[in-house]
Amino acid sequence: MDKNSITGIVLICAIMFAWMWYSAPSKEEIAKQRRAKDSLELVEKHKKDNALSLELRSQPAVVPSGKENDSVFANTTQDTSSSLNGRKEEELADRVNKFDVFASASRDSNRFFTIENELLKATISSKGGRICSVQLKNYRTHDSLPLNLFDPDSSSFGILFDTENNRTINSSELYFQPSPSPSLPSRESEKGVQKLSMRLYATRDTSTLKGRSDEDSYIEYEYSLTGNSYMLGCKINVVGMQDVIASNLNEFNLNWGMKTLSQERDILTQQQNSTAYFKYLEEAPDYISETKDETKSLSAKIKWLAFKQQFFTSVIIADNYFDKSGADVTSRNEKSSTKYVKEYAANLTIPYAHKPNESFGMRFYFGPNHFQILKKYDLNLEKQIPLGWGIFGWVNRFLVIPVFNFLDSFNVNYGIIILCLTLVFKTLLFPVAYKTYVSSAKMRVLKPEIDEINQKFGNEEPMKKQQATMALYKKAGVSPLAGCIPALLQMPILLALFRFFPSSIELRQQGFWWAHDLSTYDSVWNFGKFPVIDFIYGDHVSVWALLCTITTLIYTQMNSQLMSGTQNAQMPGMKYMMYFMPIMFLPFLNKFSAGLSYYYTLANIISFLQMWVIRKYLVDEKKLHAQIEENKKKPAKAPSSFQQKLQKRLEDVQKKRNG
Repeated sequence: MDKNSITGIVLICAIMFAWMWYSAPSKEEIAKQRRAKDSLELVEKHKKDNALSLELRSQPAVVPSGKENDSVFANTTQDTSSSLNGRKEEELADRVNKFDVFASASRDSNRFFTIENELLKATISSKGGRICSVQLKNYRTHDSLPLNLFDPDSSSFGILFDTENNRTINSSELYFQPSPSPSLPSRESEKGVQKLSMRLYATRDTSTLKGRSDEDSYIEYEYSLTGNSYMLGCKINVVGMQDVIASNLNEFNLNWGMKTLSQERDILTQQQNSTAYFKYLEEAPDYISETKDETKSLSAKIKWLAFKQQFFTSVIIADNYFDKSGADVTSRNEKSSTKYVKEYAANLTIPYAHKPNESFGMRFYFGPNHFQILKKYDLNLEKQIPLGWGIFGWVNRFLVIPVFNFLDSFNVNYGIIILCLTLVFKTLLFPVAYKTYVSSAKMRVLKPEIDEINQKFGNEEPMKKQQATMALYKKAGVSPLAGCIPALLQMPILLALFRFFPSSIELRQQGFWWAHDLSTYDSVWNFGKFPVIDFIYGDHVSVWALLCTITTLIYTQMNSQLMSGTQNAQMPGMKYMMYFMPIMFLPFLNKFSAGLSYYYTLANIISFLQMWVIRKYLVDEKKLHAQIEENKKKPAKAPSSFQQKLQKRLEDVQKKRNG
């Protein structure tokens, strides 16, 4: 054998040994495989035992007689007893193997405890020690049933950690014990606080798992609820666990999830207004898009995280913060059932320093998306309410909501409140309407002279016609944009109200005339689902949407009559678009809040009245014409810098065309 062959064999052996070392399972993997093998063996043994039992039962019964039969019967009984004891020992070993020192908490009957005040009722399950359902007492579903934010079948909550014996523990799989009372939460009536503590005990002696051998080692969820509050306190206490939890572990994983129950009539609208919100410790709240199914990694310390529904929300709030390590939140539409709206899941982390006694303070908010209620906690929770971005949100926060709350303090029907709100805003915008009308009147007065300019230049010289028209406007002291700017000033209020009404929980289940709920569409005729029609228009007819469309068309016609012929001639396409837009928006309004359509209908009617008052009593077109003639006699003002730039731009365009 030559040198090269020896070298090759040595290299092959080295590679084989290196591969065997690299692919060898770790201690954790070996333990996991051993547990899986033990579980499979236990299952196979149970199958054999069950088969043997069935075989014995299938044989004809023999009545023992005589000493020999007595001996056989005694031996059979002894063998059966030994078999049962063997099974118990195997089952015990399996529980210890899986749950380690928490094996004694892996078997129990599930019990439920309640903690409640005037506003909410929280049900706490002994399995997992978690809040498994929350009922809001002052609210009902659209079909008048008790309103639960979530139920035991659609929610989860637990902490995950590793023990020193390399077992992964999920607290949601184990049974907690109430403390100190075995049946009821403690009541501190003098402080107006209800408290309930649920403890998960660690059992040091796992040989028998009888009783609680060590009551000084436990994980505790300490719940507290004050009167007349939607905020439920929850403190996680870790006591005497420093030698139970893995020494290399410096944090717990906290998993919280739920499928939110459908509360309203239209599940699609609920999905479009439900998503997960979160707030970093030093930043403004953020959220996952309502239209996306997404898992978002959280990249900074988290102050709170919310599972928002259309009108209600469930929020977990840290006293300090949740760590960002491995944190994420998931939001996705529930497509398999109409019982649920969205499926949420959050993975958070809480610190652990292996001290004899550690606590992590946090709170839950279970309640309505009511601006004033959320704002009083000073945590930016009210940012979950979609009031619009930028200036539209400011208008809602500092104008619409204060006026609405003031009117609401009189305890009248919300239909009357919306009417008063419309009167207030239309009164505030009356100067804008007046300015717009005056501008239109001036343009009508100048119409004969503008017609002369159009005849003089025709369509062959558009630049000269434009220059002559602008010169006339300047000489008469009229601006063609004077009517547009005031109209733009009222847009923030109109668009702010577009976001306010569908988000206002005050309108939820509040009726007015034929509308039973102003927060959703009013339906006087449900004609069923038809292909295409259902997708575009819906399966019902909303009267307020129809009235809003009709009054908008009438208002458009009145505006068209007020516009000068020149304006209509310059924008022929826009004229038809103004009529088409209300019809195009009808399918949208048909599925939208009746309160919004009702407001726009009232706004249109009040606009008719304002235009009639202005035309009848405030604007005399003869005097306006005389004023324009007087302005023509005055020396022309020097053009502004903007007008100069505009004129130069027009001249440059004309030169390019001629060139």
